Amino acid sequence: MKKLMMYVLAAAVTMTAAFSPLYGAKTKTSGSASVDFMSQYIWRGQQLSDEMAVQPSVGITYGGFGANIWSNWDEKTTAVTETDFTLNYTFSVDKIGFDVGYIFYTFPDSDLDTQEIYVSASYDVMLSPTLTIYYDFDEGEGAFVVASIGHSYELPHGLGLDLGVSASYTLDNTVMGTESDGSDLSDFYNADISASLSIPVTDAISISPMIAYSIALSDDAETVLEGIALGSTGKNDSDVFYGGVNVTLSF
Repeated sequence: MKKLMMYVLAAAVTMTAAFSPLYGAKTKTSGSASVDFMSQYIWRGQQLSDEMAVQPSVGITYGGFGANIWSNWDEKTTAVTETDFTLNYTFSVDKIGFDVGYIFYTFPDSDLDTQEIYVSASYDVMLSPTLTIYYDFDEGEGAFVVASIGHSYELPHGLGLDLGVSASYTLDNTVMGTESDGSDLSDFYNADISASLSIPVTDAISISPMIAYSIALSDDAETVLEGIALGSTGKNDSDVFYGGVNVTLSF
């Protein structure tokens, strides 16, 4: 199953790069620099910090191609705990939008660096249903699947309200945790409910406060999420409420 999943995703990435020019994407260059000030670092339901996190990011796109660098700075350790590098390509066919890419996760204080490839498909209808499959071909050697819906509302004075809901499933991905006996875990993982408000400051600068709630979707996931030891408590909650503020400069 693992090898089959990897081959399918690798084939999708290769075919996308080879055939996407047929769909006539316009060549346009743009970039952005942003920073998130978060109450905690939450990733796929995992609490990876127990205090505030600052997360800067810089990205550039050329046509459908994109590159991004993202980091996490932990207030408690006063150090950068993670830096991720992403390469991706986006295109659309009729009402279906595709995004394929590669993510390299690096951790300065450990040797647990890992890599993922992913394929995402979204349908341009109300609620924009989206399905994304990540495959970790390094440390995790398994998949992580996320299904999501969302909607954006245009408000007066250029404000925008974004609402979203997602649910995930882990498939033998050891980065996401294992059974108590050490065997691979395949089960529903977590759900996220989020809301953010986009506030334009200038044509190029925007501020977006956000709130979110993550909950475990299975007993196995609850055990895994509660077993991640952080800070003096040595234990996390499987359900967590968090939030923050994003500041973005587009150029």
